[in-house]
Amino acid sequence: MATANDRAVLQTIFNPSTPFGDIPGLDEEEEEDAQEEAFVPELLEQVRDLELQGVSAAESGDVSTALERFSEAIRLLPERASGYNNRAQALRLRGDVAGALQDLDAAIRLSRGCGRAACQSFVQRGLIHRLQAREDDARRDFERAARLGSAFARQQLVLLNPYSALCNQMLCEMLGRLRNPGGPG
Repeated sequence: MATANDRAVLQTIFNPSTPFGDIPGLDEEEEEDAQEEAFVPELLEQVRDLELQGVSAAESGDVSTALERFSEAIRLLPERASGYNNRAQALRLRGDVAGALQDLDAAIRLSRGCGRAACQSFVQRGLIHRLQAREDDARRDFERAARLGSAFARQQLVLLNPYSALCNQMLCEMLGRLRNPGGPG
């Protein structure tokens, strides 16, 4: 595992515009570890195993089994955010967007907006908001996920920015003309 200094150096190399040592999500990871320590280790292990079974079932297309495993994990540790985030994904796959949003709200509340479960929940809720053409709500969720370290959320924020989209379009047109000077345009 990399030290905090190693991660700071890598962050500076790959994202030179951020201040040295500014590692998105670092504090949230430490807080999430502390939250996980509050659970009985044996029960936490059982819940994690149920979640892995649920993820495997969802990946193989068995959404009903996935929902059963995630619901069982939530029954065992109802104050753990991860189970709600995972179940929200399965509910969304089933087409229950309202249920998915309820579980995402619960995951965000239980995680206090910090850590990996919160980051994933903000991204997932942001995507649902985009599909529902609720751009302002999507932007808010992607901003929070980006602050928690999500590169995907940062990309979504760029896509939601109309000036950025226009700039990208003009850049593509310019590059096209440079590659093909005799072409149309």
